[in-house]
Amino acid sequence: MKDSVLAEVRGAVGIITLNRPEILNAWNAPMRERLVACFDEMEANDAVRAIILTGAGERAFGAGQDLNETKTFDPDRAELWMGEWERLYDRMRSLSKPLIAALNGVAAGSAFQVALLCDLRVGHAGVTMGQPEINSGIASVTGPWIMKEMIGIARTIDLTLTGRMMDADECFRIGLINRIVPKEQVMPASLALAEELAGKPPVAMRLNKARFREVTEESFRECLAAGIRNQRAAYATGEPARMMEAFLAKRAARKTA
Repeated sequence: MKDSVLAEVRGAVGIITLNRPEILNAWNAPMRERLVACFDEMEANDAVRAIILTGAGERAFGAGQDLNETKTFDPDRAELWMGEWERLYDRMRSLSKPLIAALNGVAAGSAFQVALLCDLRVGHAGVTMGQPEINSGIASVTGPWIMKEMIGIARTIDLTLTGRMMDADECFRIGLINRIVPKEQVMPASLALAEELAGKPPVAMRLNKARFREVTEESFRECLAAGIRNQRAAYATGEPARMMEAFLAKRAARKTA
């Protein structure tokens, strides 16, 4: 069975690739666990001074949660699910090395959140990003937390309640994409940026990143507690399962039409 996440090192740059392109690199529990392990490996490797995170294929950085997993959750499993996200997000936030998202397509839901947890984002004109979780019956907590920190409450409310996706131009205008390059240049441009950051003084880099984590730590922990509370409440009603089944049925119908 192929690895759901791939890792390689090119000089001073570590590259981590989400590797489920057949389902647009959608997450499941083993994939989250493997991604944490890859970040651990890159953090422990003294030769690595910067990290790139990208997605396999040309269509998606990541489509977010694999609904075939979450449609079966009960409140207890939903709480464990939040713990899995806490481990991943905490690992990303505690990295001492700069992390760049090389966006090769859609970044939706939790993949959008993962992209925003990277320090910088490089994309192309065809990239779309957003928080469409409401459309599949998922109550959003960690997404609004990080969006509010970056783009303010008004835009966060818009994106969370409508579930709309933003094009690359809008993402660039509001600061969610830092560089837009031609599609074929996303990885070369990301590598060039990673190499530039890898050449910065490592102690200053580590301290700067630690400070960014410190100033957002209280709100991060509060959002995780709220996430457990909200996901338990949502899954207790059965609404997420119903919405996900309906969403998956519509998607299957489109594929066979």
